[in-house]
Amino acid sequence: MTQNSVFTGVATALITPLTEEGVDFEAFGKLIDWQIEEGVQALVIAGTTGEGSTLTDEEHREVLKYSVERTAGRVPIIAGTGSNDTAYAVDLTQYACGIGCDAMLVVTPYYNKATQKGLVKMYETIADASSKPLILYNVPSRTGVNIEPATYLALADHPMIAGIKEANGNISKIVETFALVGDKLDIYSGNDDQVVPILSMGGKGVISVLSNVMPKETVEMCARWFRGDTAGSAALQMEYLPLINALFSETNPIPVKSAMAAMGWCENYVRLPLTPMEEAHEKVLFDLMRGHGLIG
Repeated sequence: MTQNSVFTGVATALITPLTEEGVDFEAFGKLIDWQIEEGVQALVIAGTTGEGSTLTDEEHREVLKYSVERTAGRVPIIAGTGSNDTAYAVDLTQYACGIGCDAMLVVTPYYNKATQKGLVKMYETIADASSKPLILYNVPSRTGVNIEPATYLALADHPMIAGIKEANGNISKIVETFALVGDKLDIYSGNDDQVVPILSMGGKGVISVLSNVMPKETVEMCARWFRGDTAGSAALQMEYLPLINALFSETNPIPVKSAMAAMGWCENYVRLPLTPMEEAHEKVLFDLMRGHGLIG
């Protein structure tokens, strides 16, 4: 564990329940309570899964503030504060620090396609402005830019940079990152289908979409690993793989929003440019959910 570790185990990348009128805070509060009751170790608010990119600035700040108040210190709140506008990311980060968020999840700038030097400068600028730890979020399939292992090394000694959510999908690159900074930064799987492989290299857990629908089971997958039950942990990874794949059969969070609506947690409403799940994909998802007893 690094000195400013945020969590070990499972942080749910929580959906934001939305309607045509805006954020459904009643549903959001119930979801937060249920996730904590089911044992998750942290919550990520207004990230990719929380549709942070289409929340208005006012909504973004409201959901962060509400999450801190509702959680009341029961688990860490990790605020999605990344942007392709560094000045805005700094402003949102400072706001989140001020209202009591415990850490920030800061995605690489999308569309700009920064150089590695640009990534270092951006992350240093945000970290310098933050009073809470940063988890760097690498998801090149969405942003068009990859954080290289050497870039993590250049950032690893910053006192406010605590960890990495690694969703580049490239296990070879991830191994290289562990070799360079695994003793300096906490590394979390950003893909639910790679939790156990990343734990096996010294990872500290997962920032998970699956745990929206199966929080207790996702926690158990990590808990088995940390108890030394490697085979048991791997068995759960494989058992849940078809459901994980179905949850990513369309762009996240389209499928998980559909799943959560089917479970009665929220409306099945996503904001454009996202659209509701295709019927054929939804049927596969719902059949798998029935198999796990999540819906009738």
